[in-house]
Amino acid sequence: MYSGSDSETDDNEHPLLHRRSFLKVNKAPACCSARYGLAILSFFGFFVVYALRVNLSVALVEMVKTKVSSNSSSSVCPHSSSPGVQHNTTASVYNWDSDTQGWILGSFFYGYLFTQIPGAYLARKFGGKWFLGLGILGTATLTLLTPVAAELGPGYVIGIRVLIGIGEGVTFPAMHTMWSAWAPPMERSKLLSISYAGAQLGTVVALPASGLICFYMDWTYVFYIFGAVGVGWFFLWAFLVSDTPETHRNISVQEKEYIVSSLKDQLNSSNKNIPWGSMLKSFPVWAIVVAHFSYNWTFYTLLTLLPTFMDTVLGFSIQQNGFLSALPYLGCWVVMLLGGQIADYMRETWLYSTVAVRKLCTAIGMVGPAVFLVAAGYTGCNYILAIAFLTISSALGGFSLSGFNINHLDIAPSYAGILLGITNSAATIPGMVGPVIAKTLTRSNTIEEWQTVFYISAAINVFGAVIFTIFGKGVVQDWAVPGFHSHGN
Repeated sequence: MYSGSDSETDDNEHPLLHRRSFLKVNKAPACCSARYGLAILSFFGFFVVYALRVNLSVALVEMVKTKVSSNSSSSVCPHSSSPGVQHNTTASVYNWDSDTQGWILGSFFYGYLFTQIPGAYLARKFGGKWFLGLGILGTATLTLLTPVAAELGPGYVIGIRVLIGIGEGVTFPAMHTMWSAWAPPMERSKLLSISYAGAQLGTVVALPASGLICFYMDWTYVFYIFGAVGVGWFFLWAFLVSDTPETHRNISVQEKEYIVSSLKDQLNSSNKNIPWGSMLKSFPVWAIVVAHFSYNWTFYTLLTLLPTFMDTVLGFSIQQNGFLSALPYLGCWVVMLLGGQIADYMRETWLYSTVAVRKLCTAIGMVGPAVFLVAAGYTGCNYILAIAFLTISSALGGFSLSGFNINHLDIAPSYAGILLGITNSAATIPGMVGPVIAKTLTRSNTIEEWQTVFYISAAINVFGAVIFTIFGKGVVQDWAVPGFHSHGN
């Protein structure tokens, strides 16, 4: 497990471009390229994925609008002023208690967990294009059915959300599998940061848009509109994307040769056997597992409950709620894109090794958010400071995409999708239990209760950063490609 490729000597002292200059691979232009076309289209795919995932967080505030605690009819903080426009309240509302809401918000992740590893395995075997595309199409179709499920009862909503989770569970492993064949080593941070940043923008757009839709139309249209967008995206994906550069109809010869040549020493497509035992005994793999779990605890807790915090503690209206809940993810989206460019620049200019860049980005992206999340709990009713701290916390988390989040491709590019399936399975658990625990801890929605939620999330974040810093690696592992030794990337 810790032999040739576990040593960081080559990675630290002889950066990739210097060691491989003899390969003379001519870099293909990025403009109008197939690989950046894939990045942009997958960007919008993950935009849809997260829009369909988070719209319920805002809609649920309206779906149970008339259900308030017995000892209070308002938020902890005084309500801020709202525009004098009449709020549309024509849609049904439901008498769902706090526990029921917690299970509805967390149910998605039970399905999401189920398809991580199977989706990764099947995507590696048959290609990721259709698994990702059909996963999003199924999610969009089920989203269109959510208002009907709500009328039938909370159990049906939970069932729909579990099925939506099953559909979305294949998306990230399938995309990682595709990137293992499409992303040249020195462009990984750039391409993947563009691709996965769509998730943050989907959150940024879906939260305020859902608030406006709820206010001016009603909450049912949140599901109808975003579901229709997802169906439309599927047709673009089906006609414009290919699993590999070799099968792409419009890729240039120069770009195809560039991608294939840059990856030829790293991919092991001839070996169909997956080294499960070596993976599960690898400390670098477990470092990613722990970091991924820890980061997602905070991420999913805020993703599902931030609109509730804005409503019940800070007292923002449904119009304001969506916009203000989106600000943290807008910051994260910007930092994700910039972080990917910075990470690859640091590597290309030989200033830092891959492992140093990954650990630095992970530390900034996990410890920084922990500090500001705790600080947000002590802002009281200072709306500006609370939103500022939450935004900074989430924004700093964007650096993690260039850290542990793409480290799978560094240590085992041939099995990147499988590894993401493993780590994302563990990282889905916080989404299952986090909202339920947080809802349990915030029954009265006091500031002190939310401080406890923030402390727990921050402590888990720091723990994950420490583990990755100790055990994370930046080189291809021996078990990943037989006969490939100590090649940093």
